[in-house]
Amino acid sequence: MNTRKTHDLPARLRGVQQRFERWRQTRQGRARIPESLWAAAVKVASVYGVSRTARVLGVDYYALKDRVEQESAAEVDVPGGGSPEEPAATFIELAPLAPTGSCQCTLELENAGGSKMRVHFQGQQTPDLTLLSRSFWGS
Repeated sequence: MNTRKTHDLPARLRGVQQRFERWRQTRQGRARIPESLWAAAVKVASVYGVSRTARVLGVDYYALKDRVEQESAAEVDVPGGGSPEEPAATFIELAPLAPTGSCQCTLELENAGGSKMRVHFQGQQTPDLTLLSRSFWGS
């Protein structure tokens, strides 16, 4: 049994509880809960939790849970993932800029015996200078 008193409830939840009580007192037979009351229940359940809201309002937990899930799924279906008033987020990936000029380099090697090697290269790829100089010095 619920030991909490009505005045311990948050104002929003208490207001919806009072709306449900008024409807229950005036309904005829086993009338279904109006959509406006369900909408109010879903709103307070998103703040105070499905279990607590269902218990306070005297509604079926699973029925309220299904409606809360439907509401959250409807919000996700909006482009951009937010409410319809929010602008959709956009993302544009830009490729890195390619160098506009070409690279040029001249490498001159000379060993003690007087042998010389001159290498001129141009473009994006450079040769393996370590391997090239080792082969020259080793010969």
